[in-house]
Amino acid sequence: MNQRGARARRPGATVWLTGLPSAGKTTIAHELAGRLRGAGHRVEVLDGDEIRTFLSVGLGFGRADRDTNVQRIGFVAELLASHGVKVLVPVIAPYQDSRESVRERHRSEGTPYVEVHVAAPVEVCSVRDVKGLYARQAAGEISGLTGVDDPYEEPRDPDLRIESHNQTVQESAAALHALLTERGLA
Repeated sequence: MNQRGARARRPGATVWLTGLPSAGKTTIAHELAGRLRGAGHRVEVLDGDEIRTFLSVGLGFGRADRDTNVQRIGFVAELLASHGVKVLVPVIAPYQDSRESVRERHRSEGTPYVEVHVAAPVEVCSVRDVKGLYARQAAGEISGLTGVDDPYEEPRDPDLRIESHNQTVQESAAALHALLTERGLA
């Protein structure tokens, strides 16, 4: 066993929650974090907005900067997960190749990785509009909103697809917790 793996008492894992803005990624991640902490797991939530404020400050929203942001988050997530932390990553990560690169990094390091597509139609997300992004885009104040005037490539084969508009946050977190339990990660 390598030195990083020897330090971990329980297996760590990265749980990557991808989806449109206001799909429910962060809400589900925090609900799941509470469940996992309650069972004695070490848990970190790498929220996309916080990462952009601290780790990826200065990056824009063009494809190259979005890819850089995703790779930085993936690196930190894998590092934490390799030390026995359950890392919940609620970020948009709109491009399939960026997400696949993160998955491959985890695979090459032997670190468990779970991709979750938090799916909700853009019409539902625009009503939820947690951060006011859809309203700002409609008013012409911003452009490049993922799923509206910038692409979002849905995962081709996620480990789990959660239709957050058809179930409660608690049901969504329970489904994800069940998957982690099935895989020996919860």
